[in-house]
Amino acid sequence: MSVGHVAREFERAGMATVIIAAKSFESRMRMMALPRVLLTPELLGRPIGPPFDRQRQYAVVSQALALLETATQNSTLEYAVP
Repeated sequence: MSVGHVAREFERAGMATVIIAAKSFESRMRMMALPRVLLTPELLGRPIGPPFDRQRQYAVVSQALALLETATQNSTLEYAVP
């Protein structure tokens, strides 16, 4: 998964990352041992929510930013609140 490789390079350069991914990728995300991952119950290709559902999208992005601030160890994986 190329997103994981890009996140690793950003992290190596000193930029913190959070990957927002569909829950169906959970096993891959765990295998890659990425720094911070937020899994959502959304459809593939729409990890932050349905088009035009600004309230849902805002909630998911807000949770991802909170994860960025609160994660204290590598390979932190959280589930987005539905």
